[in-house]
Amino acid sequence: MSRGWESKSVEEQQAQAATPKPDTQETGTDAAERKRRLQALEMQRERILSERTSSPHRRSALAYALADIEEKLAELGWTVHM
Repeated sequence: MSRGWESKSVEEQQAQAATPKPDTQETGTDAAERKRRLQALEMQRERILSERTSSPHRRSALAYALADIEEKLAELGWTVHM
């Protein structure tokens, strides 16, 4: 009886070893990519906020661009830093 249990345990261990595991390097790469995207979007946001213009058309375009950037930032879990 104990041999049956042992062989089952060995089979399970072999099956687990054969199953591909998520690569920790990959998740580190994903985190680095996310951080890079956040930084790039934050810089774009700051540039738009710092722009001054008297043209109503340009202000409108900047407002749409700002809304788009803030939407992308929100998708990445960003919150406004004050």
